[in-house]
Order: sequence, then structure tokens, then C-alpha cells
Amino acid sequence: MKKPSASKRRGILAGGNWIIDRVKLIDVYPGPETLANILSESQGTGGGPYNVLVAMARSGAPFPLEGAGLVGHDDFGKQILADCKQRRIATTCLKQSARASTSYTDVMTEKATGRRTFFHSRAANALWDGGEIDFKKTKARIFHLGYLLVLDALDQPDKEFGTRAGRLLARAQAAGVKTSVDVVSEDGNRFTTLVAPALKYVDYCILNEIEAGKTTGFTVRSSDGKLDTVKLRHAAGALLQLGVRELVVIHFPEGAFARTRRGEDFWQPALKLPPKYIAGTAGAGDAFCTGVLWGLHEAWELKRSLLTGVCLAAASLSDPTCTAGIGSLSKSLALAKKYGFQPAIEKP
Repeated sequence: MKKPSASKRRGILAGGNWIIDRVKLIDVYPGPETLANILSESQGTGGGPYNVLVAMARSGAPFPLEGAGLVGHDDFGKQILADCKQRRIATTCLKQSARASTSYTDVMTEKATGRRTFFHSRAANALWDGGEIDFKKTKARIFHLGYLLVLDALDQPDKEFGTRAGRLLARAQAAGVKTSVDVVSEDGNRFTTLVAPALKYVDYCILNEIEAGKTTGFTVRSSDGKLDTVKLRHAAGALLQLGVRELVVIHFPEGAFARTRRGEDFWQPALKLPPKYIAGTAGAGDAFCTGVLWGLHEAWELKRSLLTGVCLAAASLSDPTCTAGIGSLSKSLALAKKYGFQPAIEKP
């Protein structure tokens, strides 16, 4: 069977973690055996594929959207499927399982700083291996997989491809689908054993600075918290050396950096938002990823894609949940004119 060329393909297929976030705004993060007050509660989308696809739908993406993953036969699972139907996100590969409940995360967000702490139940996500996806039948141009390190079945070793995630990504590439990955920020040393092997089968790698540093062994922030742009560039280069085929994008609160396989570097500062604007930082990374994937799908210049990414990230910050703050793409882009940008990132 002749595989469709990338130019004939259209749409984003996103697979991996499907989560309901239960966001609690607290006055302070407590120490052991001490009290914190819950000031407000809200519920929203969670997980890379869910956040990215909903952000695209809310922004008015002009191409097809499709989800892949596993939810339970419970209220949360029904809620996710109904939400996708309402937003015209195809769910042919988003299945329900009787073996586990739908994944959820309790997100504790400090009011003063917007810093988040996550208490996560992997549930059905731990069982998903992507086996139901037929990449030869899907018309999607890009397959986005997230998050590595919290997809138990895909994080298992594979003799030929390093991990089962690597095997899944290789299947997509063999069918002519471009691949993209995102990773969860965890405090551990599994990055080199679980993330690095999959990068050989990745076209677009979109990580934050913590994940990029842990995967490559570079400490990209100094002891005083300042971004080390020299080591950041080294980390991007190392990710390409690990096998990423086309593009590495690293995002951070100050903005974003991208390096292509051809060695081209691009910097983009974040928007200069007033502190009172920021209701929570949950989902900002996925919103940024949404903008970059949108641009890659539409073959925009990389500068435009990065700008779109930081604008969507800024929009997401206006609400404690991951995606409720995002409106039309034009409204998100208008934030750049309204607030301007942070100081230019010091380049090495």
C-alpha cells in the first residue's frame, strides 16, 4: 500500500495522557503536618493530547483534530468523550476501558506565585500502548505523543526501538506521519533511559528547559535561577545528536529557543504580563506546544510559530485551568500588542 505523502496529509493526531485536572487555588503550599486553605476550585482538561487538541479547537484550528488514548467507563471518561464530540475532535482511537478508571490530577496552585504541585493518578493512561492506531489509515500530518515518563506501557523497554514509545513513533514515521513528543517534568533520573531512546524516531522535540537538561545532562539554570543560554544551546544540540530529525524547541518562563537540524537558531521572548494577570501556570507548556505544532502543520516560518506559541501560553495563564483561558487565535496574538515582550534573552 502506498503511503500518503506529508503534503497530502492534513490534521493533528495527538495521543497519550487524557486527564481531568481538579485545580485548587491555595493560599500557600504547606509543609508537613501544616494547613493550607483552599480558596477556590475548578475543573479542566489535563494531559498533553487533551490540552493541545482543546487549545487548537478553542483557537479555531482550520484542520482536522483527532485524539488517541484510553479513558475509563466512568463520569470523567464520559465527560472527556462528550467534550471532544462538542469540539469536533475525532475519537475513533480514544477508547474506553473497563480495566481502569479515567486518569485525574489534583493541581495545587499557589495564589501569590502561580506555582503548581501535582498529585496524579495515572489510572487508564498506564495501560495505553497506541496499538489501536493505524497510521496507514489516518490522514493526520503530525502525530503528537505526550507525556513520556507517565505512560507506563509505552515506557517499557523494547529490544529493537529502545522503548515501546520508540516503536510507536517509528510506526508513525514509516507511514509518512511526522512525529512530535513532549515529556513530563519529574524529579528523577529516568530521562536518559526512557526519553533519549525515543528521540531517534522524533521529528519535532518540544520540551521545557528542565526536561531538556535532564535528558541531556546539562544544568541550564545557574544556582541563582538565571537561565544559562550557553548550556541551553548545548542541550538543544545534544537532543539533535540523540536523533531528533528536524527541530528542537525548548520553552521556559522567559521565552523559547529553537534549533533546526541545519543549525539555525531562533530566540523568542515571552510576553510581559502583569502579575495580577496570571491566574495559574498549569497548561502553559502545552499551550506553547499548540502554537508551535500549528505553525509546523501550516509550514509557517519558525519565528511566527514561536510567537504564536508564547501568545497561546500567555492566554492560558489567564485561567487556573489548562485551556479555559484560550480563545480565538486572533485574541491570543493580540496579547503581544497589548502587553509587549519581556527583555530580549541574552544570547551566548
